[in-house]
Amino acid sequence: MARIVRKHPWIIRFCHWANFACLITMMWSGMLIYWAHRPYRIGIGDWTLVRLFPDSFYDFFTDLGPLRMDHRLAEGIAWHFAFMWPFLLTGLAYTVGLLWTREWRSLVPNRKSIRDAMRAIWNDIRLRKHVRPEGKYNGAQRFAYTGVLVLGLFSAASGFALWKPVQLAWLTSLLGGYQMARAIHFACWLGFALFLIVHVVQVMRAGWGNFFGMISGWERAPREPAMESGEAS
Repeated sequence: MARIVRKHPWIIRFCHWANFACLITMMWSGMLIYWAHRPYRIGIGDWTLVRLFPDSFYDFFTDLGPLRMDHRLAEGIAWHFAFMWPFLLTGLAYTVGLLWTREWRSLVPNRKSIRDAMRAIWNDIRLRKHVRPEGKYNGAQRFAYTGVLVLGLFSAASGFALWKPVQLAWLTSLLGGYQMARAIHFACWLGFALFLIVHVVQVMRAGWGNFFGMISGWERAPREPAMESGEAS
């Protein structure tokens, strides 16, 4: 039989969904800004293999009518600045919530996480049978969720360096200059995009119970087998 267990404290759930909405808006508005000048590419010298993103990507979004993304630089900047502070505040509240509720102990990688992460990856690509994690999160999840917090830190730091490169010249210099700060900011966008794709796929694979657990704070879990002494009595 299944049992109902407490999964996530309310502050973690609130910050998770609020930050998710802010992150989606920040990524979308960031694309509107990047559309105006897209310097990043893969190639050698003057030869370009592919631009990030390729022309086919922009052609697709240009044909979406009201959702088109070209020639919306001012709008993108306005949305980016409007959601910058909610994104930072919800991210900070989430971090404080992890410390306050001591949830960080089940989230931050430990000495067993590398081995556990490999087991989880092998399970995902069907190289071995499913093995339940010893705690709330397996090793791969620990690295992913801790990594996204690091991404948020670098995204915020590089964003401020781009916003106030003169007033925050020390921060801009610390990140390697304005162009390097912009590259870091764009790399954080790619990291967030990759995390969201993998995260959504994993949630879908885990089932609705995991999804509603982040909404209600409770989740159904298999009942633990009784101890031999208990069964004997």
